[in-house]
Amino acid sequence: MRASLSETDVASDPVQQFQRWFDEALRAGLPTVNSMTLATVDAAGAPSARIVLLKGIDQNGFVFYTNYQSRKGRELAANPRASLVFHWIDLEREVRIDGRVEKVTAAESDEYFASRPLGSRHAAIASPQSETVASRDLLEARFAAAAADHGETPARPAHWGGYRVLPSQVEFWQGRPSRLHDRLLYTRTGDRWTLSRLAP
Repeated sequence: MRASLSETDVASDPVQQFQRWFDEALRAGLPTVNSMTLATVDAAGAPSARIVLLKGIDQNGFVFYTNYQSRKGRELAANPRASLVFHWIDLEREVRIDGRVEKVTAAESDEYFASRPLGSRHAAIASPQSETVASRDLLEARFAAAAADHGETPARPAHWGGYRVLPSQVEFWQGRPSRLHDRLLYTRTGDRWTLSRLAP
């Protein structure tokens, strides 16, 4: 029997409700539970989307890391708003998050960067993310140079770090029979959240 989603059963705060569902997805053994679609818009209003990984969650929002000079970084500089989508198909669940985006602190970025595998740290230094490169050989040469120059304890490059999506709306979608799905929407006004039901 499929799960249901009731106004009387969900948390009053969407971040707490998200944590409940995230933990349930982990317990279900789903692959890459923290995979999410990140949608951004450039200065001209053209949208783009890609998959990134959720690397932190707290009462302030949802954190991911990337190259600040990448396409998404440039778009967020021009228009600091984004949408996130989590889709846990085996549980027939989806979460959509809309909100303002800000950079995390340098200390947070430093701490996460230091926790990454060494090769990933060298790659963050070497890769001009989203830029055209002449060949794979050139990219591998840049990686080798970064490894040689920065050794075992590379410092986080200034062009790389984290963003936090500060949610203004969070929708929880639960699949139900006959496509009469449950959709509950949290909307933030000031410091308060209101809950409403959307038609499927």
